[in-house]
Amino acid sequence: MSDVRLTILGCSGSVPGPGKAASGYLVEAEGFLLGLDLGNGTLAELQHRHDPFDLGALVLSHLHPDHCSDFGALTVWRRYHPNPPFDVSEHKLPVYAPKNAPERLAKAYAPNDAELAETDLSDVFAFHVLNGPTRIGPFEVQAILVDHPTEAFGVRISHGGRTLAYTGDTGPCDSLDELARGADVLLAEATWTDAPERPAGVHLSGKQAGTLARRGDVGRVLLTHVAPWTDRVAILDEAMAEFPGARLVEQGATYEI
Repeated sequence: MSDVRLTILGCSGSVPGPGKAASGYLVEAEGFLLGLDLGNGTLAELQHRHDPFDLGALVLSHLHPDHCSDFGALTVWRRYHPNPPFDVSEHKLPVYAPKNAPERLAKAYAPNDAELAETDLSDVFAFHVLNGPTRIGPFEVQAILVDHPTEAFGVRISHGGRTLAYTGDTGPCDSLDELARGADVLLAEATWTDAPERPAGVHLSGKQAGTLARRGDVGRVLLTHVAPWTDRVAILDEAMAEFPGARLVEQGATYEI
C-alpha cells in the first residue's frame, strides 16, 4: 500500500455544483498535510476530516476563484479562531502560489475600500513563488507552467518513489507531457466534452485528458473539474476510449497514489 494519499475536498469545475465544492485536494504522507487548491466550499469539507490548523502547507495552482476563493475563509480561521493550537504569528502557513498571490488574495480579503491598499496577510501566511522544483514537507514538488488565461501551473508531487501529477486548469500544451510523463497517478481536469469549437488555452476535454494519460504512460488517471452543466458520463466515456480504466473522482473520496 502506498504511503501517499490523495483526498478530494471538491472537484466541481469552474463553479461549485449542487452540494459539491469547487477544486480542492489534500495530499498526505508521513503525517504531513499538503493542501492543493482551496476553491469555493473546500474549507467546509476540510473540517469534516481535519482541523484546518493541521495543514502543513498550501499550494495554489492559479488564482481563479474556483481554486482559491476559500483562502479568505482560511485567513479568518487563522486570524480569529479563539483557541489556536499554537502561536499563529510564529507558525505562519507556507503558501506556494503565483507571484502576484499576496496582492491579489489580500485584495479579495480587504474588508472595505479604505483598507484595500493596506491589507496584508503576512501576519498568518508565509508566501512563496510557485515556480520550478521545491521541497515542501516530505514532498518534492515541481511546478510546470501550463496554458490558461491567467498564470497557472500543473504540479508534480513526489514522495517515496510515487508521483502524483495534477494538471490544474489548462488547455492542451506541450508542457503537459512533461507534467504527466510516467506519473503513478494523473489528476486531470476534464471540464467539457470534446468539440472543435472549444476555445484554446482554457480547459481539457475528457478525450484530451485520456489522450494525455495514454501518451504519458501514467499508471492511473483520475478525472476532476467537470463543470456541473457537463455530462459526467460523456466525459468518462471519452477518457476511457483513450485510456481504459479512467475514473471520475468523487468528493470526499481518498485514493492511494
